Amino acid sequence: MNFDEIIDRRNTHSSKWDMMEKLYDVSPDEGIAMWVADMDFRPPDCVTQAVQTMVDHGIFGYFGDDRAYKAAIGWWMATRHKWVVEPGWVFTTNGLVNGTGLCVDAFTEPGDGVILMTPVYHAFARVIRAAERMVVECPLAQQDGRYVMDFDAWDAKMTGREKMLILCSPHNPGGRVWSRAELKGVADFCRRHDLILVSDEIHHDLVLPGHEHTVMPLADPSINDRLVMMSATTKTFNIAGAHIGNVIIPDPDLRARFATRMGALGTSPNTFGLHMATAAYSQDGADWVDSLVGYLDGNRQIFDAGVNAIPGVRSMPLEATYLAWVDFSGTGMEPDEFTSRVERNAKIAANHGTTFGAGGEPFLRFNLATPRARVRDAVERLQNAFADLQ
Repeated sequence: MNFDEIIDRRNTHSSKWDMMEKLYDVSPDEGIAMWVADMDFRPPDCVTQAVQTMVDHGIFGYFGDDRAYKAAIGWWMATRHKWVVEPGWVFTTNGLVNGTGLCVDAFTEPGDGVILMTPVYHAFARVIRAAERMVVECPLAQQDGRYVMDFDAWDAKMTGREKMLILCSPHNPGGRVWSRAELKGVADFCRRHDLILVSDEIHHDLVLPGHEHTVMPLADPSINDRLVMMSATTKTFNIAGAHIGNVIIPDPDLRARFATRMGALGTSPNTFGLHMATAAYSQDGADWVDSLVGYLDGNRQIFDAGVNAIPGVRSMPLEATYLAWVDFSGTGMEPDEFTSRVERNAKIAANHGTTFGAGGEPFLRFNLATPRARVRDAVERLQNAFADLQ
């Protein structure tokens, strides 16, 4: 596993590299793509071998007999997250954005409110609005430079029209690993306001040293009657193009409602994704993830040291994910100015904070899952782009 290898992803239909010029006016020939949340690393050999075995067989028909696939999910959750998952709880969706859409469709009605703790992953709001539901923004507070939950303020916002809360755990883009007490607070909040809780835990394998993630069912087992858990191999193993995700529902009534909507929409997973996920959730996959997390933590340290040396710029302490959330408010610049310096001067494509909802305005999100030489290059470019502040 050579995470330092520079792999040229240009002209490979890579969203991250081949769309950056159109969206950010940053040429892939001289710029650095640090926006889309996929990694510039090859997946573990066990995943590549699973695809090669399919290619060697040469027939790509419908997938049947998912026992090994569901057993792999069960093994991973039990060994990595201490949570016992029954095979019958697992639904397979075309990724977790699709899983989110199915949850919104199955458990809410047009006009209902769906709560987001903002700033948060931008696809949530897009899906909610497209489904003609109402996005209810509950802004996160900052304490000692990191996000915390503000339940008193959120209680005051509730009108009774809210039917669902989507939790991002660990948090994207802030990188928080929520504590057990915070997760228990979320469960209590959902009970107080009679909300379905959808816990998107797609980053829960990418927790940096010194931090420990708790899956929602273990934080408060009594929440299972209103809980939908979402996880995936895609972020963990850099196979986002497989478009495969797990929607795990312990409660039989919620499970029946979700199954009805999936059946009505005729969704089914792709064969490649199922084989890749089965291979990834293995001891070989686990060993690769452990090495990956150590490498990502090294990238984090280099990036934070360099960016935080720029006066008025601060990277929020990263506890999980590979996504640095950088606050430019201390520069006194408006978003247009600091964004222009990053894109025009540094030639880096990073996600605009405004797309993550209320509270994201002074931020940009940078993807650190790239070879270390590229991270060092990005730091140097950013320091040069803001050299007049030194």
